[in-house]
Amino acid sequence: MSKTIKVSNETYEKIKDQIEEEKVKEKKEKKIEIKHRWTGNIIWTSIKTTFKEAVEEAAGGADLCGTDLRGANLSGTDLSGTDLSGANLYGANLCGTDLRGANLSEANLYGADLSGTDLSGANLYGANLCGTDLRGANLRGADLRGANLSEADLDEADLRGVNLSGADLCGAKFWGKGGTTRIKKSQVKEFFKALGVIVED
Repeated sequence: MSKTIKVSNETYEKIKDQIEEEKVKEKKEKKIEIKHRWTGNIIWTSIKTTFKEAVEEAAGGADLCGTDLRGANLSGTDLSGTDLSGANLYGANLCGTDLRGANLSEANLYGADLSGTDLSGANLYGANLCGTDLRGANLRGADLRGANLSEADLDEADLRGVNLSGADLCGAKFWGKGGTTRIKKSQVKEFFKALGVIVED
């Protein structure tokens, strides 16, 4: 049997105000933490409502090299010029993100979605781009020396002026827009293989 407790309007308003204060306090206490991939140390703490907003905020005032951003949805974020060297972006959604001039050297971008992303002038030296979706990406003037592009999809990517020296192109779908891309003689066989051409001796 339930009991009904009667309270005055004044008491009701006080209780209501206390509940609202607790809700506001609870909202304020919710924080997003961006951590270092190796140490687990907190690099940035934010009260933004989404992880995407928190990363964009951190990009303007923190060193994000080595951050753990696995599986993060950063689609359409402005990260131009950001230092993300050594960051773990495994499976992250970076579709349409502005990464012009960003430092992604030695970053793990395995299986990430970089379709339509602006990576012009970006440093991707030694980055792991294995299985990455780079369809329609702007890689103009990017440094991809020693990068792992095996199984990457580069259909319609702009590869003008890209440095592919020492890059692993095995199994890549490599239909870049024309330009002056240079590769070494030792890469020719892998380059043709990526284009689906079998070179016979």
